[in-house]
Amino acid sequence: MRIVVEDSFGSRLDQFLAAHLPELSRARIQALIKDGHIHVNGVECKAKTPVECGMTIDVEIPQPAPAEAQPQDIPLDILYEDSSLVVVNKQSGMVVHPAAGNPDGTLVNALLHHCGDLSGIGGVERPGIVHRLDKDTSGCIVVAKNDAAHLSLTSQFAQRSTQKIYLSVVQGKLKKNNGSIFTNIGRHPVNRLKMSVVNPGSGKPAITDFEELFYDEQTDSSLVLCTLHTGRTHQIRVHMLHLGHPLIGDCIYASHLSRQKAKPGRLMLHAWRLAFNHPVDGRRIRLEAPLPPEFSPWIESLGGTDSLPPFPAG
Repeated sequence: MRIVVEDSFGSRLDQFLAAHLPELSRARIQALIKDGHIHVNGVECKAKTPVECGMTIDVEIPQPAPAEAQPQDIPLDILYEDSSLVVVNKQSGMVVHPAAGNPDGTLVNALLHHCGDLSGIGGVERPGIVHRLDKDTSGCIVVAKNDAAHLSLTSQFAQRSTQKIYLSVVQGKLKKNNGSIFTNIGRHPVNRLKMSVVNPGSGKPAITDFEELFYDEQTDSSLVLCTLHTGRTHQIRVHMLHLGHPLIGDCIYASHLSRQKAKPGRLMLHAWRLAFNHPVDGRRIRLEAPLPPEFSPWIESLGGTDSLPPFPAG
């Protein structure tokens, strides 16, 4: 981009650009200057270069070079595997793919070691990744081993022909035992780390069915079954908050986490069941991830795993 200086008031170059390019921090601007990506009147400059009226400042923001994930020998709980795909019971605390702040130790790193190769459609940062689970969410996640499987699975998720059933524990007792939430979800207007329910016309449609399975008076918390019909970022967390019942252990959306009586030490969200059509022969694959031990108090109070709803047809 090019900026023609119309007023300067004696500013340094880095100060001037920080004021005119609020999306860039001053430290980022100084780094761009140091690396030769900012020129004044066609020549390289320094951060302390005085800005004068009539100057022409050219700013080049290079695209970040994606870092190719490296194989790492990390144990995996594999629920199903064949030559086309692998389904893993992801553990709470594991990041799905490398990103800023999490360059390794991810599910992708572990899968590259286990499989040797994955679909290239997701790029070098997200090979094989068809859908995502939050870092602190556990449970079923399917990963494609080749491009044909990747295309098929991606299409199934987009067309909502998959089944995605979660177990969660939320704060309080729901006013309705079951129902459906249909809102739009988009980025929070103030806190960019959050998503939120937004007005129609912005964000993306999100649909969650919910059913309260058990309410525990002692901890004032409820075991809730959630079925996703869409796959928005933080969808269940945002929708349950929208109902007034944030998830237990949710350090982002539960504003008074310390007031929650139940303290299991993790986000109480588990991708329990997943169903999809196999990319090669079309047979329906139905998988269930074992329930984490943190869910045991609610499951036992409900009457054990035999009291949980059966896997729905479809």
